[in-house]
Amino acid sequence: MKSRLVASAALSALVLLGATGCTFITPQSTQIEYPASDGVNVSDADGPLDVRNAFIVATEDGSVGNFIAAIVNPTDEKATLTITLVGIDPFTVTVPAGETVSLGANADPLRVVDLDTKPGATIEVHFQSGDSTGVKTEVPVLDGSLPYYADLVPDVSERASQPTPEPTPTDTAAPAPAE
Repeated sequence: MKSRLVASAALSALVLLGATGCTFITPQSTQIEYPASDGVNVSDADGPLDVRNAFIVATEDGSVGNFIAAIVNPTDEKATLTITLVGIDPFTVTVPAGETVSLGANADPLRVVDLDTKPGATIEVHFQSGDSTGVKTEVPVLDGSLPYYADLVPDVSERASQPTPEPTPTDTAAPAPAE
């Protein structure tokens, strides 16, 4: 009788282990960080700024787009983010200390002229802040087919009137006056 009780307990333990054993070796899905929206998150360990939900909403032909993102500055000093797309002059965004600038929400999106990337594709973007070398990542290009992106599609009629972005300012010493 005791041997049946021991065998029953051992069999129960094996069934229990077999049914739940996968959880010991499988990572928990709730512990995996991912962007919860259509954009990508970019974090540069060496730079002071973080980029959240970055994406571009483009026209159907992909010639013009609006860069959308939230740029977070958790530091005590203002910081500047340089955003570079291949073949396009860099954009700079300055974020005050301890604040977030939401391009497309509380600030105008960055207008990307001559994008040459159709919706549905991705484009390589380089993000650099502070003294870091920066991070390159693939940013999705979306269209306005979803209602919440429809207002973010750039108006092509404004294309010619938009100024091109200014290059990133550099620190250069002024020439000494001639004596």
